[in-house]
Amino acid sequence: MLGKKILLNLNKLFKEQVHPLNLQNDGVKTYAEWQYEKGEETIKFYLRNYTKEEMFKDKIIVDIGCGAAGKSLYYASCGAEKVIGVEILEKYREEAKALSESLGLSDKFSFVCADASKLPFEDNSIDTIIMNDAMEHVDEPEKVLMEALRVLKKGGRLYVNFPPYHHPFGAHLSDAIFIPWVHLFFSEKVLVEAYKDLVKDLPDGKERIDFRISKKENGEEYFSYINHMTIKRFNKILKEYKISPAYYHYEPLRKIVKPFKNLPILREAFVKMVVCVIEK
Repeated sequence: MLGKKILLNLNKLFKEQVHPLNLQNDGVKTYAEWQYEKGEETIKFYLRNYTKEEMFKDKIIVDIGCGAAGKSLYYASCGAEKVIGVEILEKYREEAKALSESLGLSDKFSFVCADASKLPFEDNSIDTIIMNDAMEHVDEPEKVLMEALRVLKKGGRLYVNFPPYHHPFGAHLSDAIFIPWVHLFFSEKVLVEAYKDLVKDLPDGKERIDFRISKKENGEEYFSYINHMTIKRFNKILKEYKISPAYYHYEPLRKIVKPFKNLPILREAFVKMVVCVIEK
């Protein structure tokens, strides 16, 4: 495949990105440890308008899409009464449990393997819900939002942030493909084949492929772990469900491109993070 060959050669010209999966393979740190270290970074855009105390102090927290729950445990360290990490992949349970014990936070943390569109919590039972880098991964974002609002207490807040799909690394392939905006220049078929080629010989190569790639009914392979969430699509969902955010912000890639965030076409490619707080 010519496209794959071009992509693989071009990829060699770009600097390798720091990625938790590669750090774990190299024995530098576990995914959970990396997440914990990045905990403050996951909430930094909210801290312009809210304090940590407002977000976490003495609250029951649900962290949707917690992965190995390192960030959940960071939230627990911020004075939360209880943090529940919700993750659809059972494989992260033991890693999350091990880190919670090593940090002395096991009494404040629990791991729940569940689909975020069917949360196993009662109505009006949760103070705070965090969706950090998760909205672009869920299969049914509308249902996930409705579930979050169902389980939130009156006055509770849902904190959402996500990189839009047309972000330079919005395809979420930076563990192996280092070309910015690569998904805008190559077809998904080429990306799938190139990605498989790049990770197949890694210790966790098969696991990465199985996690990211699925087959359609016609046998065509595609990246099933992302939903191509754009700013336009997210705004459409908010409008359709009559959700008025208490706080909404587009974080630009760099200060120099800040004016682009006000232009609907360009903002998709030059916004680093969509930051949204919804209050029930």
